Amino acid sequence: MPARATIALHEVGTIACATSHAELRVVWGFEGAIELALDGRIERVAPGQSLVIAPGRPHALHAPRGGRCFVVSSGEAHHLERLLPLAGRVRAHEPALGYLLRYLAATPAVPSSAAELLLECDGMADDAAARPPRRAVDWSRLLAWIDAHLADRLGVAALAAQVHLSATQFTVRCTEELGIAPMALVRRQRLAAAQRLRALGLPVATVAARCGYRSPSALTAALRRAGAER
Repeated sequence: MPARATIALHEVGTIACATSHAELRVVWGFEGAIELALDGRIERVAPGQSLVIAPGRPHALHAPRGGRCFVVSSGEAHHLERLLPLAGRVRAHEPALGYLLRYLAATPAVPSSAAELLLECDGMADDAAARPPRRAVDWSRLLAWIDAHLADRLGVAALAAQVHLSATQFTVRCTEELGIAPMALVRRQRLAAAQRLRALGLPVATVAARCGYRSPSALTAALRRAGAER
């Protein structure tokens, strides 16, 4: 009897592990940039995008900065007939699908009906490969630039200018490819730098000034929140 459709939320690490499965699989990007090695090439699945993997096809998932994705599996004939022609191509979806994925991620037990819903949505997706390619963003260079300018008053426009995008385009790319909003990214970099400097024994006031915090008390509060969230 063919396997019914199932769904699971997976943590994707920085180390790729090769695997293959007897059933059809659809990887749905949820958080972070998921890189998928398939047929000798690397496909990037951003949040809100999906990629169909044919049964028995070796593949490997990894996320350079960590991430999560939904994986829907099915061995049912009608799913195979409809989705196999889409295998191997990254496909984009309406932004509203992001709300559904966030809802499912917050659900203690994801219902099996969600697998059917996502498989249906995948058949209605736009083919990302049919759209003009976008200029790649050098995220490593941008992060290094942010780290060098933490003491400055950084805004979305300043970040966007570094990668030659408008503020709106940059916000979309940052959210899609890194799974984080631009100013949240700046806050993350500031906090990481502050934690490193405090570990070296630098005074709170010095660290606050170097990392762009409004005051030593603002830095202390940020460090306290970070400790409480662990």
